[in-house]
Amino acid sequence: MTCTIEKILTDAKTLLERLKEHDTAAESLIDQSAVLHQRVAAMREAGAAWAEKVRAAGGRPAGGATGPTAMSQQGKGAAEQRADPSRLRPHVLLPQENTQIRDLQQENRELWISLEEHQDALELIMSKYRKQMLQLLQGRKGEDAEPVLKVHQANSLEIESQIDRICEMGEVMRKAIKVDDDQFFKVQEKLAQLELENKELRELLSISKESFEVGREDLPD
Repeated sequence: MTCTIEKILTDAKTLLERLKEHDTAAESLIDQSAVLHQRVAAMREAGAAWAEKVRAAGGRPAGGATGPTAMSQQGKGAAEQRADPSRLRPHVLLPQENTQIRDLQQENRELWISLEEHQDALELIMSKYRKQMLQLLQGRKGEDAEPVLKVHQANSLEIESQIDRICEMGEVMRKAIKVDDDQFFKVQEKLAQLELENKELRELLSISKESFEVGREDLPD
């Protein structure tokens, strides 16, 4: 039975997709197990609190009520517990949760076994692929390598040319940045000079106004 490279690549792609699906399913199982673990821990705490409450009441229900009223209340409470599973006592809920946990653990084990089988199959396919590629390369004649070498050299020259062009562009950009910096400093210097001249002119204008006002006051009426 012949095994082509296209078939090998197709099988490898299919196995990778299956591995991704199994990985997603495994993460989902881990999340579900964590949620169940939290619920079991909460029920254990509730069971401990219930036992402590019973001990504190001397083995009787809390409140110590007796008689028909107490019996009717107990019957009503039992009916509510049957109607609402979330209010069942821990010793009733724990077996249910343990069963779910065991089912999830079993499913998780089966999932990991399937995952390992797919990984082994993928490694086998990749091994055959590498072996076939090696045989293909070894089967080439010496003259077949010359065109490949020419293409490699041409690509190398093109890459070196691109690198030189990038270096030239970088040098031009550095010079442009330096020119911009010099121009910026010149503008800043000119702006500071203009601000200083403006300040001096305002001071002179203020002095001249004061002198004019004083002169007007000294004139005779």
